[in-house]
Amino acid sequence: MSELTTKTIADLRDGFRGGDFSAREIAEQFNAAVAAARVLNAYTVETPDDALAAANAADKARGNGDLGPLAGIPLGIKDLFATEGVDTTAGSNILKGFRPPYESTVSGNLRRAGAGMLGKLNLDEFAMGSSNETSAHGPVISPWRRSGSNVGLTPGGSSGGSAAAVAADLAPGVTGTDTGGSIRQPAAFVGISGIKPTYGRCSRWGVVSFASSLDQAGPMAKTVRDCAILLEAMAGFDPKDSTSLDLPVPQWEAGLSSDLNGKRVGIPREYRIDGVPEEINALWDRGIEWLRDGGAEPVEISLPHTRYALPTYYIIAPAEASSNLARYDGVRYGLREEGVKTLDDMYGATRAAGFGAEVKRRIMIGTYVLSAGFYDAYFNKAQRVRALIKQDFRQAFEQCDVILTPTAPSAAFGIGETTDPLAMYLNDVFAVPASLAGLPAMSVPGGLDGQGLPLGLHIIGNELDEQGVLNAGLAIEERAGFTARPEKWW
Repeated sequence: MSELTTKTIADLRDGFRGGDFSAREIAEQFNAAVAAARVLNAYTVETPDDALAAANAADKARGNGDLGPLAGIPLGIKDLFATEGVDTTAGSNILKGFRPPYESTVSGNLRRAGAGMLGKLNLDEFAMGSSNETSAHGPVISPWRRSGSNVGLTPGGSSGGSAAAVAADLAPGVTGTDTGGSIRQPAAFVGISGIKPTYGRCSRWGVVSFASSLDQAGPMAKTVRDCAILLEAMAGFDPKDSTSLDLPVPQWEAGLSSDLNGKRVGIPREYRIDGVPEEINALWDRGIEWLRDGGAEPVEISLPHTRYALPTYYIIAPAEASSNLARYDGVRYGLREEGVKTLDDMYGATRAAGFGAEVKRRIMIGTYVLSAGFYDAYFNKAQRVRALIKQDFRQAFEQCDVILTPTAPSAAFGIGETTDPLAMYLNDVFAVPASLAGLPAMSVPGGLDGQGLPLGLHIIGNELDEQGVLNAGLAIEERAGFTARPEKWW
């Protein structure tokens, strides 16, 4: 039998339904791959029995002809999604040992579609990071290596465990979350696809909150088609989430087409920034030609407030984090520091011991910008700039159908190589504007840099136009012909 772990979701689904292999055979191979790759630290919890139970149910259902769309497909679930009875820590010591008595809407939707769970995936603590180095479980190691080097590389963040699992064939597809680029940047770093849908497409209920007006769940997988398959299963209206969109879920897989005739692709002049390696801009230029070859017309557009997007994000996101993370106080669940005399001392000791340095940094920034005397100067001003960024995109989409940019300003960097927080935040420079505007955006692999590491191309669509984003991604995927895989060293 061929190595099932190297197959796409679409191939696994169709092969299982055609009787080429059983769901149990799929689950067993992935369980073995996960157990053999613990050095990557991609999984915080392994749930082989869950994957096998879902596989057995799928095999039985195949005999009855009653199969869900993801029957036979085991998935990895980012450890930000509540999973009933299974550790959900958000990569933080403050939630160590927390086993929720409920299931997140997104993971529940995937289960109802027939998927099993291989385990929970490592992430930056509370999704705050761009390298997966802030996790209380330790950093994830990318399966990729620079040519001629054994230096451990970051898989990006915060969905670093998710990205590494797909790239290393430890899961055919995974859930990620994206607040300012945390699906797209890690997808680019490891040479896979990942899409952040329109804000509200996927329920946030049961997803540990970072910044509520920005957080959005989405899929990561080997191909654009696989992302479409997963997104269909994940999305949908949820009355438990006040920001959930009460709209039908489109048939994104059935609507896939790489024919872009009549479409216009916007090229924002403001994304040509100083300090970006020439390889990034060269790939961007190739991406423009690939979309032109697909029938699209490139047009230059302007997003004038792009330069303010990163500082705006790093005011709004920490402010919302400061509010959301106030619930972790040692009273109801999670870590509680003992040996203290007063309630205030218990709060302080618990939060000091439970939160890592990056989370503390963002809480302090957020508390500062929300404080009396600074609220108007920082938070309110950032909200006004956010409105201008949204307006820029609305005006741009009067001239084009999708926008093409690089995904990240560099390829993957080494673990420990970037220690300056401001330098780390710059990893999100291309991804943040779409997050602030709540727009669908996707990264697809476009090629390798001079050191043999993956680089991604970034497609931004108008509100609710995931189909346009996926179709442009498919056009790039077909023309880029990206088939590079990391050489197995683990």
